[in-house]
Amino acid sequence: MPRTQAGLAEALGVDVDTLQGWESGRRPLANMRAGALLGLCRRLPALGADATLVQWLDAAMDADRIIAAGLGEDVGGPHPLAGWVHTRDTAHMVAWALDGTAPSALAGRLPRPRRGPVVAAPRLALVDRAAFFDHLRSATEDAARQGETGALLHRQALYLASYDRAPDAAAWTAHTLHRRRDVFARRGWSPHWAEARSTATALARLGDPQPLLDFIDRALADDDTAEAANLNYWALWLGALPVPQPDDAFMRDRDLSGWDPVTLLRGLTRGLHLAPGYVDLYAHSLWALLTAFPWLPQASGQLAGLLRERTSQLLDEVPLSARARRELARVHYVFDHNR
Repeated sequence: MPRTQAGLAEALGVDVDTLQGWESGRRPLANMRAGALLGLCRRLPALGADATLVQWLDAAMDADRIIAAGLGEDVGGPHPLAGWVHTRDTAHMVAWALDGTAPSALAGRLPRPRRGPVVAAPRLALVDRAAFFDHLRSATEDAARQGETGALLHRQALYLASYDRAPDAAAWTAHTLHRRRDVFARRGWSPHWAEARSTATALARLGDPQPLLDFIDRALADDDTAEAANLNYWALWLGALPVPQPDDAFMRDRDLSGWDPVTLLRGLTRGLHLAPGYVDLYAHSLWALLTAFPWLPQASGQLAGLLRERTSQLLDEVPLSARARRELARVHYVFDHNR
């Protein structure tokens, strides 16, 4: 936005100190009245702000509430990780504050740092980061004692705790995740399906892909309810399902309603992950999405070329399980023959 702080503050009808407080986090946007916040979100693009960045304010405020709860602040109501199923955007905003890695979707969009009291990134201080991870570990253990009532909090707190790569923390996370390996023994859909998926993906991120491969074979493939749950979860995680979800019940919708298949295809294609385990989950999910919506190649437009390129690269250069290779080859073939 080509404006000085003083110029922008004047255009928004606030003083410079208020604007600086928003930018530094000293005055969280989430504390604004709903009407004033809505007006700000509408006004910023009209003044030249990148509309994509403005759209990220929702995820940023969700992340702020999660972090505030982790630092002992009263955010009102249930714990933010127990009140709704968070999305990739929210998780990436939290991760940005924890390790300084900006969400890939914001690459090239962030403004250059300028003079004045403006932080370059929403990075937590070391002491706050340690306190936040301690809180997540405590919340994980407390939620485990609550049984089904604490299932959502347990799953989401444990997943975020896996971002702590300190040796002692990583050992705790791995031990806690492996204690839940019993959930992988269940075949097909079960009330613990979402926990099993989250646990397996977290272990893959820590360098152990085998639980995720086992999950795909035992609790996902060839089970219609589980296949639907996987696509529904991806739809929420990647933004194809725009409606916030208070719990995991939405995953059981076998009609696959309420979300756009092309948007999900775009998210899966752009996010194809090369790491062991992850690539298998992406491959299976792309195959399942194409099976559920066979018209996608005709509706994908320029996205088809990117998908052909990425699947070809994976098939040629990356070690794959037999299932992943077979499913990726099928996806590549279908899109290649629908030019």
